[in-house]
Amino acid sequence: MNSSMEVIFGLLGGLAIFIFGMNMMSECLQKAAGSKMKSILSMLTRNPVLGVLAGALTTAVLQSSSATTVMVIGFVSAGLMTLPQAISIILGANIGTTMTAQIIAFKISDYIYIIVFIGFIISFVSKNERVKNIGQTIFAFGLLFTGIEIMGDVMKPLASSPVFTNLISQVSHIPILGVGVGTMMTLVVQSSSATIAVLQNFAAQPGADGVTSIIGLTGAIPILLGDNIGTTITALLACVGQSRDAKRTAVAHCIFNISGCFVFIWLIKPFAALVQMISPKGPEVQVIARQIANAHTTFNIVMTLVWIPLIWLMVKIVMKLIPNKEEEQVDATQVLYLDDNILNQPTAALELVIKEVMHCSDMVQCMLGKIQNAAEKNDTKLTKEIIEKSEAVSNIYGQITEYLANLFAAGGLTEKQSTQTAAMMYVLSDIDRMGNLCSEMAVSIQEKIDHKYDYSSEAMEDLIKCTNLIRKMYRESIKMLTTGNVENADGIIKEKEEVLDLDLKMRKRHMSRVKRGKCSADLTAPFSKILHSLDRMGNSCINIVEAAMAHLDFNYFISTPETEAVEAEEGNA
Repeated sequence: MNSSMEVIFGLLGGLAIFIFGMNMMSECLQKAAGSKMKSILSMLTRNPVLGVLAGALTTAVLQSSSATTVMVIGFVSAGLMTLPQAISIILGANIGTTMTAQIIAFKISDYIYIIVFIGFIISFVSKNERVKNIGQTIFAFGLLFTGIEIMGDVMKPLASSPVFTNLISQVSHIPILGVGVGTMMTLVVQSSSATIAVLQNFAAQPGADGVTSIIGLTGAIPILLGDNIGTTITALLACVGQSRDAKRTAVAHCIFNISGCFVFIWLIKPFAALVQMISPKGPEVQVIARQIANAHTTFNIVMTLVWIPLIWLMVKIVMKLIPNKEEEQVDATQVLYLDDNILNQPTAALELVIKEVMHCSDMVQCMLGKIQNAAEKNDTKLTKEIIEKSEAVSNIYGQITEYLANLFAAGGLTEKQSTQTAAMMYVLSDIDRMGNLCSEMAVSIQEKIDHKYDYSSEAMEDLIKCTNLIRKMYRESIKMLTTGNVENADGIIKEKEEVLDLDLKMRKRHMSRVKRGKCSADLTAPFSKILHSLDRMGNSCINIVEAAMAHLDFNYFISTPETEAVEAEEGNA
């Protein structure tokens, strides 16, 4: 194999190990952090400064500003976050992503293999999930540096190649060309952290004198600026097909990086002098990696400080670029919250899932109210609406189930998240069953309407009483899940017994009315079907109550300061 092919294959292999290690470290850090990720995200609801902090901390955990940006776009698209909140998170994400470059700048080549070994031993021996995740994080950290070391080794011959050094000298003296190179590199790799790692390793190669960098800080800065522009493409791709606010969020990310590039490209020499002043002193090839990391951090901190007080202006700009159209009617019968783009962030994905489950629950609650009106008024329009809503609930149920299956397949869930999610799927199946039973009742009512049967006033009174009882049970059982308060569980169980008792009485009364000629015998079948459906609804409500008593709590999935405080107390206990 010739030397040029060795360099290409070595660079690609090292890059692959680096990206794999970075992704693995991100996944394991998320698992180890667990619900703490929600604590970070919950800070964004307070003010822009805390939003920036939340974005920085989240990105430090995810090890990718693109991942944070995609997650934020999903939240905005689902209506869980406002545009100004999203912009503040993105400002912070750009600071958080610089941590990777700062870590890479440490020279720990002598300790790489012992780090890999220690991480492997911890993850292999430990039975505790959190400790195992910490071990895998250390192992992935070692892999990350292994990839960097491989890339550094294969790049050394490039420093002595006249063709390559001439090409680099052209890039060094034409900043706009450097910006283009950095942008293209990130477009191909889809990770600014990876391309900056390549830049740091390449810049650490000595020139002809053996002391100065082959490219120098002034040559590296334009490429660094291009890397920041290239990373915005991921956000733009993620917003395709999303809401207008989601698209504005992605555009805001672009504006942040492009505006910074436009300003700093005219100030490369003074900026390089500032970075050299605040960085460690020594031979250039030994400190260039840290200088690039510091330039990356300084660039993002300065631009964030500029834009924080101007978030209102950023909002105006993106609103101008992507103006509002006539308000489109939101179709409540379709999935409103799920977003495939954030399956790699389980904490965020599960929050969207619980919102979708509550959306399904609200639809069923609405259907229960319409059942009563349809029976009272013999309203064909209402029965049709109930049947259509039931189909919509089943469709959403299927999509949620598929989404959760994909989430499980991604392998990013912690043990507690898996347990809570499995229980949530159990509850979701009961919500879907409630919807199907509403449809069955609507069909029975429609049969009565079609045959022009009339319930007696006594039968209607009993039916209304039983329906109201089921509505109350369902409302209270869902409330137990959303509040975590199970004190009313015994009351709901007693109401189920009341439903069963009322069901038996209603059947007896109906047969008595048929015997006396007050009700048509032809009503017996549809009336019995309705009673059977109500009884099964009561069973589903009890199933939901039992899930709540088994410690399924919807608040576990939702980022709020209150729930975080409770979880912190549980963790300390």
